[in-house]
Formats: sequence, structure tokens, C-alpha cells
Amino acid sequence: MRSPSLFSLDQQSALVTGGGRGIGRHIAFGLAEAGAHVFLASRKAESCAETAAAITDQGGQATALSADISQPEAWGRLVDEVLEHTPRLHILVNNAGRTWAAPLFDYPLEAWDKVFDLNVRGLFGLSQRVARHMREAGGGAILHVSSISAFRASRDENEPVVAYNASKGAVTALTADMAVKLAPHGIRVNAIAPGPFDTAMMDHLRDDPEKLAAFERRIPQARSGGADDIKGAAVFLTSAASAFVTGHTLVVDGGLMATSPLF
Repeated sequence: MRSPSLFSLDQQSALVTGGGRGIGRHIAFGLAEAGAHVFLASRKAESCAETAAAITDQGGQATALSADISQPEAWGRLVDEVLEHTPRLHILVNNAGRTWAAPLFDYPLEAWDKVFDLNVRGLFGLSQRVARHMREAGGGAILHVSSISAFRASRDENEPVVAYNASKGAVTALTADMAVKLAPHGIRVNAIAPGPFDTAMMDHLRDDPEKLAAFERRIPQARSGGADDIKGAAVFLTSAASAFVTGHTLVVDGGLMATSPLF
């Protein structure tokens, strides 16, 4: 197979949760540009509809759906809806996630549960349902969106999001474990761990040019990530280009983790 063909997703279908905005939107565009019919799902149906329309306007194929992945009844219903439009789902991207900020000593259990219900339980439940379909259909690729927060600690005054950090650590562990368990069925499982990206998650810095510049000076590449940076990683890990890669978490952070690896 020639190198460009390795990255082609022509005739494939992909489901991207949380695909209406931020990194999920970038990934959805990347998969569509590689040829996939992309299904976008989140609680915010309007953002998915807008993204699907934008992809279609650029010549891609996209369908917007509504689903709250934190709710178990949504998992099977969502997959069934996708399969009403396509006979097979080749790719699942688990991007839907949430965070909750509070100091460790005051962190409410309710907040912890809400974060884990979506970031971990929802991710696993939907992956399990999709994996059953992929097993019968001849395989597929599952891509989780983790975070560099899975690998590093932070002070409360900087990032008071202990449940989010722990949930992303769980996602990274699940990636390896699911990969080993699903490999005999032709299903690859990998993850992307993004660092600082120019999305709404950085609004607290984007509104202050001096703070943003100071922050980006800490990044070896001296910039935040953009759409193409995450597109390339996602297309690689869901296409034939990474056919011999599974159980891996790819850090995409401009070298930030290299400056202070593993805490």
C-alpha cells in the first residue's frame, strides 16, 4: 500500500463524541477530510449540527446526533442511531468530557461522580457497546482523548481539578488494558493526550495576551496547539498507518511534557 493510502479513511464511518467544539471538532474535521463519514454526538445538539454543516459545506460527510454519554441508556441508543445510517462503524473517538474546579479539601463527591460518570464510565460503556459491534463486523479502531494531566500533578492554585486529572489517568490505563483485551478481535485502542490547545479550555489565558505569552514561553515549541496538530495525530491513530500500534497514548503537547516528565 502506498504511503498516502495508509492515511485514507475512504468508505469508513466514525463516531466522535463531544464532536461539536474544541478538540472534538478538530478531530471530526480531520477524519472527514481523510474521507470518513463522521457522526457527531454530544449533549449540545446545536454545536454538533453546526459542525456537521461546516464539514458538509467543505465537501465532507457528517451527521449530527444528540446523546448524553454520562447516561448508560444513551450508549446503545446512540450506536443504534449510527447504524441506521451506515452498515458498519469503523472508528470510535471518545472525546466527550467534563471538568469541575474546586480545591482538594473542599472537592464535593457529587462533582467527582459527575466527572467520572462521563470521562470514565461513559467512555467505557460506549466503547464496550461499539466493540461488540466491531467484533462482529471484523475489527475497528477506538481512540480515547486523554490529557497530559494524566501524567503530571498540579497545585490547587494552578489547576484545582483533581477529579479531572484522576479521570484522565484512568482513561490512559483503560487504553492499554482494553487494547490487550480487544486485540484478538481486530480492534485497536489508542489514546491522544493533548497539552495546551487553542480552544475554549484556554479562555482564561486567551483574554490576557501577556499571560498567554508567558505561558507559551514554557512550551518548547513556544505556541499552543492548533487544529492541524490534533487532526494529524487522530487520523494516524485511526487509519491503516497505525495498523501495528495499539495500547499507546500519544502525547501531543509541543514538547511540554518533555520539560518535566512524570511529575
